Amino acid sequence: LFHFGGASCNNCDIEILDCLTPRYDVERFGMLLVGTIRHADVLLVNGSINQKDKSRLLEIYNQAPKPILVVAIGACGCTGGIFAEGNVFAGPVDKIIPVNAYIPGCPPKPEAIIAGILKLLNK
Repeated sequence: LFHFGGASCNNCDIEILDCLTPRYDVERFGMLLVGTIRHADVLLVNGSINQKDKSRLLEIYNQAPKPILVVAIGACGCTGGIFAEGNVFAGPVDKIIPVNAYIPGCPPKPEAIIAGILKLLNK
């Protein structure tokens, strides 16, 4: 797992980090947060993507080993959320890079995030 956080209130970031705590222990499913996209097979993207984030997200996606699975997390990651009509909004994640799964919510619960990733990996 590699996490990219766009412009957001950071609640989705907190829920993603909760997944890594001993309470949820995603490592039991073989998931591990890595520090570089080159070691990842899943890219988690949350937050609204602004113009500045767009170029960073494209660069990260292009450096990812293919095939890479992309998961849009939270209302902002899925649709742009409350920031969708802003003048710096570059578009929802799926208008910038291909998305394989959407986990909506504001913020989604750790259980939903884990279930969504597992469902995607077990297709």
